[in-house]
Amino acid sequence: MVSVKPALWQLNACLRCVRPVTTTNGLHGSTTRLFSISASTQDQKEIIRDANAPPPLSSTPVPSTTASQNSKPEFMQQWGTLDPKLVENKRDERRLIRREGIQPVGSRRRRAALRRSNINKTPEIPFEQLPYQCFQEARKILLDDRREKLEQIQTQSLRISNLLSQDPSVSGGAQAKEARLRSMRNRLEELIILADINDPIVKKKFEDGQGDMNKPIYRYLADQKWRKYKRLVLEQRLTQFNIVPDLVPALVPTADVDIAFGRKTIAPGEYVDSITSESLPRLNVQSFEPGEKLITVVVVDADVPVADKDGFSYRCHFAAANIPISPTQTSVPFTRIQHQDNKITDEAARSIALPWVAPWAHKGAPYHRLVVFVLEQNEAKPVDTQSIAKTKRDGFILRSFIDRFQLKPIGATLFRTKWDENMAGVMQRAGLDDQINIEFKRKRVEPLPYKKRTERMR
Repeated sequence: MVSVKPALWQLNACLRCVRPVTTTNGLHGSTTRLFSISASTQDQKEIIRDANAPPPLSSTPVPSTTASQNSKPEFMQQWGTLDPKLVENKRDERRLIRREGIQPVGSRRRRAALRRSNINKTPEIPFEQLPYQCFQEARKILLDDRREKLEQIQTQSLRISNLLSQDPSVSGGAQAKEARLRSMRNRLEELIILADINDPIVKKKFEDGQGDMNKPIYRYLADQKWRKYKRLVLEQRLTQFNIVPDLVPALVPTADVDIAFGRKTIAPGEYVDSITSESLPRLNVQSFEPGEKLITVVVVDADVPVADKDGFSYRCHFAAANIPISPTQTSVPFTRIQHQDNKITDEAARSIALPWVAPWAHKGAPYHRLVVFVLEQNEAKPVDTQSIAKTKRDGFILRSFIDRFQLKPIGATLFRTKWDENMAGVMQRAGLDDQINIEFKRKRVEPLPYKKRTERMR
């Protein structure tokens, strides 16, 4: 293989460092940046922009006031100035987070390039005049491809407008017209994504966490990132713990669901202490589809022991409905929702149908699987929470619940609980005094007759 010359290594950094970054040099007071963006490249940004969108967020300022510096311990002041746009090693990153309480901006490779550019006092080079022939040729190809996609977008938009003004009888009926419109709109969204997928500015914004999830390109990039790792881990946990088919016949996750107790985010399948899970959790549901949805959240214990039948049953620990989510509205704070419900006198307008019951397990019993299901409501229609409130917690069957209210599972996560030192107190506060002293023990398996004889002869 042909070795890469050191002069070409900067090509990897130039595509990630196109945003103008203004930094102040403490010695000369001048402003420097690695690469600038000219007026021509400003026109190469995303196609669809919201006219009412707020201006882009500015870079995180460096808290360098004298009062804040004096309030820090002396050993922290010896660390010197830590710029979130220029720190390039792990030690300075940890010091920046510990002392200033802010995260570094961008990737470490980008910050290293900016720091070297600041040290060497590199002159500003317009983005379109970068002195790399390979980069210029590649940029021409990307611009030509983008112009072609823009022309296709205009043509597709014109076709959609013509079809909308067309009589349904000419298109083969109302259903056929709706099917064609749906297909043409999907193609239009695909062209919008393809027009921006190779834009270095779009990629930089997404990596820096500044992407607008209302735009198709950023939803697509976030969906692809989720599917490459987090979705695979979730599917592995759901299969490993037999969530499918124990609770639902099938589950294809299309939304990223995270659960947290307090400030601690729980990984799928992780053990949670009983005293931690006694309080209401907080959900974060990231949808990758446009528009607002109404969801129902159900928490089910899939391992409730039944001693009489020598088996297990199900129990519903929580149920809430009519919760709105969107690509930009992802947080589901149940504590706040519960406070709002307490102020509402009309029970039909409340969101929480079955209040939170702390997960509990008997001593000696195997671990319990607590599964959190996010169910999409049909056509974003509200669900009657009073009907859900009449559902029995013990013996809860999720399949029947989904069929009854016409729900669709779009995401899930789970955690586990078992007997620990705090479980007795949790059960007592939950009013389960009669269950505290119950202990499960494994039955002794009697050996077969011929094995009994062999043991006697030994």
